[in-house]
Amino acid sequence: MPPVEHTAAVIALWALIGYLLGSIPFGMVLARLMGLGNLRDIGSGNIGATNVLRTGNKLAAALTLVLDGGKGAVAVLAARAAGSEDLAQVAGLMAMIGHCYPVWLRFAGGKGVATFLGIVLALAWPVGIGCCLAWLAGALSTRISSMGALVASAASLPLAVVLGFGHGVILFALLAVLIFWRHRSNIARIQAGTEPKIGQKT
Repeated sequence: MPPVEHTAAVIALWALIGYLLGSIPFGMVLARLMGLGNLRDIGSGNIGATNVLRTGNKLAAALTLVLDGGKGAVAVLAARAAGSEDLAQVAGLMAMIGHCYPVWLRFAGGKGVATFLGIVLALAWPVGIGCCLAWLAGALSTRISSMGALVASAASLPLAVVLGFGHGVILFALLAVLIFWRHRSNIARIQAGTEPKIGQKT
């Protein structure tokens, strides 16, 4: 962990800012704006890019991916610009929590993959690139999006150590735990052989 350089009040402020940024449900907003319906009634009911893709609208899915990743990155970069690394990590963690548990959706949010990648890229871009490659390897080799997410989040820990970002290991571990927790139903379906493939409508 980086050294704590700010008061509890400042840290709490950036925790709130990070949470509010992360809680913006871009998938839901884009689906409504583009006439795709309510994501809760489509596919898995999730608000992320993978479920948006199940509407058949690739543009909407791509925009959701970029915006969900971007809000995590913005939280980190804004906090870093305003303070230091401790605020950046707090804001990043809270952005992830905001995406997964947004108050606007009764705390039933997304699974956090794009937001996770945006946070890691902003905190330590070499680790972020490694995680993106790990996602591609996991997803393309199995054609299962959730497998890519699990591989990428698990890879963040050794990548952080090897690439010299040890101060981020605790945060990356927390993010990975959250990814695995949010994907627990996917893990059960992977084990049962019933997890949908990429591009498959459910």
